[in-house]
Amino acid sequence: MEMLTDVLLDGLTDTIRLVPFLFVTYLAMEALEHGTEGLSERVVSGAGHAGPIVGALLGAVPQCGFSAMAATLFSGRVITLGTLVAVILSTSDEMLPVFIANQAPLGTLAAIVLSKVVLGMVCGLLIDMGLRAAHRAGDGHVHIHELCDRAHCHCDDDAREEGCPGVVDADPVIADADPSVSRAPCADDVHDATRSHHHGRVWSIVRSALVHTLQVSAFILVISILLDLVMELVGTDAIGALVSAHPVRAILVSALVGLIPNCGASVAISQLYLTGTLGAGAMMAGLLVSGGVGLLVLFRTNADARENVAIVGLLYVIGVVVGLAITVLGITF
Repeated sequence: MEMLTDVLLDGLTDTIRLVPFLFVTYLAMEALEHGTEGLSERVVSGAGHAGPIVGALLGAVPQCGFSAMAATLFSGRVITLGTLVAVILSTSDEMLPVFIANQAPLGTLAAIVLSKVVLGMVCGLLIDMGLRAAHRAGDGHVHIHELCDRAHCHCDDDAREEGCPGVVDADPVIADADPSVSRAPCADDVHDATRSHHHGRVWSIVRSALVHTLQVSAFILVISILLDLVMELVGTDAIGALVSAHPVRAILVSALVGLIPNCGASVAISQLYLTGTLGAGAMMAGLLVSGGVGLLVLFRTNADARENVAIVGLLYVIGVVVGLAITVLGITF
């Protein structure tokens, strides 16, 4: 009982110390995402053969929104398979906030992120080159209308712009003839609406950062408690011997965990690596395939289930091969 109490207190203390770091990190990430809304979609969709390069760079931004965006764009055939894979491989998901919160060396963090970006570029370009050589790169046309039809989103309907109350639907002739129908108050309405929209956006950023922080903190708390329990019951030496004795198994399992379409996967892998439970190869295998909710969005938006399964299999193979190569070569971060 005393051991359990100590483990719970240690886990809670460690997690509380991380909360300020997590919140500041997520606040900056949410502000960046809101400030560049729509820009990334235009950049990726217009990149052409250089799509994997652009996608890998965007995927390095510490949030899983780009993988979800890439999955949707791929489903509409706006981007190539290579670009989708490049985005997922380079996506940091929750890895960066966890490393920053644990005050990991910046050199280690930079090396991991850079490795993921380079691997994303190389793999994405090779995949696109292979598909073009095999004449399997598609018909060269986008299929957004099919995506819209499947989602029943009525994208093709004419959108109505939101105007000033009491004026937008008014007949301009009547408005000009009747002085009581004045357009002057519209400026005030627009000002008030703009101010309200600004406050709403700020609150949206803060709220999103809070939600992310609470979710990840809760998961970190659970993982920390479980890890501490394992350490107490089994012992650090025994765990180290198990991992070192079965590095291939660690890589295979880590890559499987990374495929889970949830931020918890990258949090768990990052925590295990930072505690020394996972080696560099297993860590990279898991974080490479950990694309947040990207795969979940892919299965939701792409109608070809066999293609989706093949993409997951391809990602798993890439993660395992890279993990094995890192282990064999003795690369560390």
